[in-house]
Amino acid sequence: MTGVQTCALPIFREATGFGSENEVIEYKQQGPKGVTVIHKIPGNLKWQNINLKRGITDNIDLWTWRQKVIDGQIEAARMIGSVVGYNENGDEVIRYNFINGWPCKWTSSGVNSQGAEVIIEEIEIAHEGLTRAS
Repeated sequence: MTGVQTCALPIFREATGFGSENEVIEYKQQGPKGVTVIHKIPGNLKWQNINLKRGITDNIDLWTWRQKVIDGQIEAARMIGSVVGYNENGDEVIRYNFINGWPCKWTSSGVNSQGAEVIIEEIEIAHEGLTRAS
């Protein structure tokens, strides 16, 4: 994979979207005595997008990564990365590795000058494959 980079994602408070599914293709076949039998086979594989949320910081790496896509630099934006979960002792308990990931969506919660709420930054990563390493 030429041009694909690896990335170290910052710390997030929430991570979702670790899944895949296959289309279900049904075809009918005439069985014994004219009875119709429906067979189901797996079709195209589809990966869920990974969603990551965190309190916003002054680090603009996620914004810069998304800007590459906005500017049409998709190949430059593609990354190989990992989402790692740790326990309270700092030990790794789960790791998902993704390939050819790129940020298809970036959002930020609203700003309220009267409140003390943390502004939440969210990035959605489209990718072409996911493995569970631990």
